[in-house]
Amino acid sequence: MALRIFGAVRQSFTRHFEIQSGINCSSLNSLRYTSFYNKLPAEDIWRGVTSVSNAGKKRGRGKGAGKKLAKDLNRGQTIGVGSKNVLWPGLNAPILRGKTLIQQEQLSESNEVDKNMQKIRDQMSNFRFAKLSSIDRGWSGAKMPGRSIGPPDPIGDEYFDNFDTRVLENKIVFIMKGNMGRKRRYSVLTITGNKQGLGGFAVAKAPEVRTALRKSKNRAAQKTIKIELCDGHTIFHDFSCAFGQTRIFVERKPEGYGLICHRAIETICKVIGIRNLYAKIEGSTNLQHIVKAFFLGLLQQKTHEEIAQQTNLLVVEFRNEAGKHPRIVSQPEYCRTNEQIKQNEVLDYNQYVLGDKIILKKDKLDPFFVNSRGYILYLKRKEQIRNQNKVRANMLAFNEDHIKVCSKLEK
Repeated sequence: MALRIFGAVRQSFTRHFEIQSGINCSSLNSLRYTSFYNKLPAEDIWRGVTSVSNAGKKRGRGKGAGKKLAKDLNRGQTIGVGSKNVLWPGLNAPILRGKTLIQQEQLSESNEVDKNMQKIRDQMSNFRFAKLSSIDRGWSGAKMPGRSIGPPDPIGDEYFDNFDTRVLENKIVFIMKGNMGRKRRYSVLTITGNKQGLGGFAVAKAPEVRTALRKSKNRAAQKTIKIELCDGHTIFHDFSCAFGQTRIFVERKPEGYGLICHRAIETICKVIGIRNLYAKIEGSTNLQHIVKAFFLGLLQQKTHEEIAQQTNLLVVEFRNEAGKHPRIVSQPEYCRTNEQIKQNEVLDYNQYVLGDKIILKKDKLDPFFVNSRGYILYLKRKEQIRNQNKVRANMLAFNEDHIKVCSKLEK
């Protein structure tokens, strides 16, 4: 009986309290929903959204994750200042003004705060990296291979003026440690030179990219080699060189030919000072093997003076632009006569420098449709007008009568 009376009194008291206060007692219960949004800071959440797992990194994923910049939403915000424009004493306004106590007050709404906030956030998203010129961009996009990293650091009073260093290889390598497990390092291969026949290369490893680049650049400067250049723009003769499973066939070319070769060999030639050359790689295209094989070939080439002294014969050059007129390039102290030259002695310049060998140049295979009926009909239709563009260009360039006729017709 007493419990029934107590329960009735409690219900009446609760009902009376709700009527007097206008507050439901059930709303007094405090609830707090928890998740990773209010357990982790914003930096960890952003890293979790944009990052890639270690397995994904090994497969090449997430290479552009660093380009997405996180917006700092706290920038430009002030506690107590917002779009509602409320006066909070002690927060965004003083508590006392003279001897008067300031009360909380709703001021007129203004959009200036929202506009300034949006302007600051737009400036954060419009950030762009400095654009590289096409010369300094490297081989592929914004990657390091092919890019210039400047001259080596000075050693004492010695400064490397007019030197340029190019990155040939930049990769991540791992090594197993007994106490640290799999340790990551960066391996960098660089080539440095002064574009006047002086060049060197080196490989360096370091935990950070910048450290590896600096070590490789300075180490390459300490291993520079003097390379002899013919006429200041090309090599002295054709040669073939090999390292490991890589073999390179290099041919000498005249002025204006350019560099027709692998991009690593092209970069090496530009740094050393070679402007005209043709090179063909057979076998493996490992960058370190290509660099070592090419440097071995450059060091093993013979100058005209060395060939003349070894053979005791004149080194004579025939050029098409000179009308095949012979020009003596080098002559020994003592020159042999025709009677002293053996019948089976090699006198061809290219065959001699290649070690009595000849580079095999395979003929191009005919396409599969050469003997087809349709292709034969095509050749018959094009027979009357074949080489028309070449003939017209030659007539315009060399035929004076044709030029005179054209000028008279124009008049």
